[in-house]
Amino acid sequence: MNYTLCNDDFLAQADRLADRSVDLVVADPPYCLGKDYGNDSDLMAPDEFLEWSKAWITAVAPKIKDTGSIYVFTTWRFSPEIFSFMKTRLTMVNEIIWDRKVPSMGGTTRRFSSVHDTIGFFAKSKNYFFDLDAVRIPYDRETKKARTRSIFVGKKWLEIGYNPKDVWSVSRLHRLHHERENHPTQKPLAIIERMVKSSCPEMGVVLDPFAGSGTTIEACLKHNRQCIAFEINPDYCSLIRERIGRLNGQPKLGL
Repeated sequence: MNYTLCNDDFLAQADRLADRSVDLVVADPPYCLGKDYGNDSDLMAPDEFLEWSKAWITAVAPKIKDTGSIYVFTTWRFSPEIFSFMKTRLTMVNEIIWDRKVPSMGGTTRRFSSVHDTIGFFAKSKNYFFDLDAVRIPYDRETKKARTRSIFVGKKWLEIGYNPKDVWSVSRLHRLHHERENHPTQKPLAIIERMVKSSCPEMGVVLDPFAGSGTTIEACLKHNRQCIAFEINPDYCSLIRERIGRLNGQPKLGL
């Protein structure tokens, strides 16, 4: 499968994309937490950040097919405002909690430690594509053995697994993790793969307005989807090209 990577600001180029042309949007924008992405994109004041969020959501929503959907990563600090705005243009399907499986190692003493990200799953219409069988979680042998009563015999769900819940416990990528690239907020491949496999048909088109380290592109290439991605930072674009090169057997640069 092919992918297109544009070293540009999605908002500046959104008009070049045809309306109703993508099956899925996977968006992992800045969270307004002051992270260093090689520019000032995460240094906006909260009010400015929310206006910017509304602008890119307004730009991306028309690009989604009537059977399409979007996943948006955000933080609990701003998810109420962002999701409320998205509800004026899209249908909310789920609020997903990504449990980053952060170990207990102290932290703040003035509130409970934050160990999750919030993901909004929205659809263009009630007729959105969703392939549950592609992402079912297999039951272990002991569970299957416990379900041997006649009422369970031959049940499809028992053979192919259960529906993932709306809390996704996937470890964050620590500094020495084999997936880790030089990006401060890289998402685990397992999370993006679940989105791509469940919410985009094979050969379909996925749009990533904030490509970052290229995880969405890798997920699409591994699972027979097309990807259009935008990344404003040229260094991250170089990182992505190297990462995708490794999928094709090229060695990692600098080693």
